[in-house]
Amino acid sequence: MATDMNADVPNAGVPTADTPRPAAKDTPHLGLGRLYLRRFLRNRLAVAGVVIFLLLVLFSAFGGLLTPYTYSDADFAALTQPPSATHWFGTNQGGNDVYASAVHGLQRSLAIAVSVSVLTIVVAAVIGSSAAYFGGRVEKATLAVIHFLLVVPSFLILALVSHRLAGDWRVLIVVLTVFGWMSTARVIWSVSTSLRERDYVTAAEFMGVSAPRIILRHIIPNLGSLLIVNLTLGVVATVLSETALSFLGFGVQTPDVSLGTMLADGAGTITSAPWLFAFPAGLVVLLTVSMTFVGDGLRDALDPTSVTGAAGGRR
Repeated sequence: MATDMNADVPNAGVPTADTPRPAAKDTPHLGLGRLYLRRFLRNRLAVAGVVIFLLLVLFSAFGGLLTPYTYSDADFAALTQPPSATHWFGTNQGGNDVYASAVHGLQRSLAIAVSVSVLTIVVAAVIGSSAAYFGGRVEKATLAVIHFLLVVPSFLILALVSHRLAGDWRVLIVVLTVFGWMSTARVIWSVSTSLRERDYVTAAEFMGVSAPRIILRHIIPNLGSLLIVNLTLGVVATVLSETALSFLGFGVQTPDVSLGTMLADGAGTITSAPWLFAFPAGLVVLLTVSMTFVGDGLRDALDPTSVTGAAGGRR
């Protein structure tokens, strides 16, 4: 007859202090950065945008190593020649290699776009958050200046100033920054008006922290998602502005080359020599589309209410 060995043992089967406990299962925990990355990677278009943008950066940085020509070299024996084994993208009316010009033009356009976008975000963040924090007369005066500059025909001023200064791309960066920060600053001011009432700002004021330190350490860092999205989308806007100015002859000017100047040169021969327009136009489209995809992906990843930002995104 079978007997229960634990029947006469009190508290049998109940774990005691000496009873070894099973190892606790590791609970998966994602940091904030990994969580944002996971949301971003759900968006296939955003990932494709990153890949395209990186390929464009690599092309602008190392594409010149694949050809013996530079953008300023002229082959007078091959004027306006179609793509061939010697000149992969063909040549223009002056015998310049279009491939080498495209590499340099993309490099110049990227330098202008990224520099202007970063400078614009920095200026807009400082001015917008400062106006919101100080309030009162400072806020009213800042908003008045912003609203005035928003109604000024900035494109006309950009064209006149850049043309008068001989189309130097460094001057173009300064001019585009001066007339490009207002809209972003107004958005930052609107968001910062709620941040200035937060408890951590009040606590910092109570502890005697200076106003510039509060703005730089407590307000601007909490605008991170907004600044990142505007930074990426600002690259797109700057590329379009620089291309338009250079296309009209008011931006980068010869002997320098940008994608806008290449489009201007190819516009007149789009039927007889379409390669002069097609290759720089393709680069502009790839650059703007890729950064648009990246900006949309960052916005979705940093916004928990978006489709891809929600847990278990539905894509």
